[in-house]
Amino acid sequence: MATVDTAAAARAGAPAGRSRRISPWRRGETRSAYLFLAPWIIGFLVLTAGPMLASLVLSFTDYDILTAPEFVGLANYRELVSDPDVYRSLGNTVFYTVLHVPLSMAISLALAMLLIRLSRGSAFFRTVIYLPVMTPPVAIGALFLLLLNGQTGLVNAALGVVGIQGPQWTTDPGWIKPGIVLMSLWTVGASVVIFLAALREVPEQLYEAATVDGASGWRLFRYITLPMISPSLFFVLIVNTIGSLQMFTEVYTMFFGNETTRSSSGDAALFYVVYLFQQAFQFLHMGYASAMAWLLFLIVLVITLIQVRVSRRFVYYEGE
Repeated sequence: MATVDTAAAARAGAPAGRSRRISPWRRGETRSAYLFLAPWIIGFLVLTAGPMLASLVLSFTDYDILTAPEFVGLANYRELVSDPDVYRSLGNTVFYTVLHVPLSMAISLALAMLLIRLSRGSAFFRTVIYLPVMTPPVAIGALFLLLLNGQTGLVNAALGVVGIQGPQWTTDPGWIKPGIVLMSLWTVGASVVIFLAALREVPEQLYEAATVDGASGWRLFRYITLPMISPSLFFVLIVNTIGSLQMFTEVYTMFFGNETTRSSSGDAALFYVVYLFQQAFQFLHMGYASAMAWLLFLIVLVITLIQVRVSRRFVYYEGE
């Protein structure tokens, strides 16, 4: 046994019978690392973990900000199950997500493939496509409230040029959510940049070898481009799905910022986070709003886990 211990110690680079000691230099390096991480750790605890734990506690209370919280157990969660506006807002949010995520990804990938073929002016067009991402969400909502106006909006005016009668984007319940999807395509620039970077990493020799073998353009895209950029596709899918389920600012600006659009939109624009905001800051039902927030967290978590599980069959990582 002593021989084994001696050999193990020798392999570990430490003298037999003596534990390895961390050098003062390495201890100082560790302290420096924690020092640099301290702002993020403090920010995470104060601005993320702390509020999450507080909202979890509040979700079991009746709290209106003005008075002390009163413990009510699972009453808020039972009310969630029986609240028709929860189902209505969830349905609107899911409908928007199902439309927005694949459409935005398809447009982003198409734009990225066009950009990568440009020999001149690529930087200019890349900047033009990305600039809308820098626009404040409130400004986007106000802008598209004007652009999608059924009577004087620029979108319907453009459709009229080609002989198409544009719908009432902001008042017809059947067209409100498609109009919001159209508005959200304004900010596809971030996904375009990600896809453009992924496309540039695809080895050219793969295309050359496939072309020599007689592969068509579709086969090159299907069997080389898509598998090679699948990690980026998966990342954008996750991010866009989470962002779509949390859609709030633009919708609230367009349809809940004034009484006219609020009354004309009805329930078609009632997204889940908008309803959560109303419960929290309009009706001061903080406990109920906290329960809604945790329900959304669980929905996002389940959807993300499903996407991660399914991705194992379709996402290709080099080196695996």
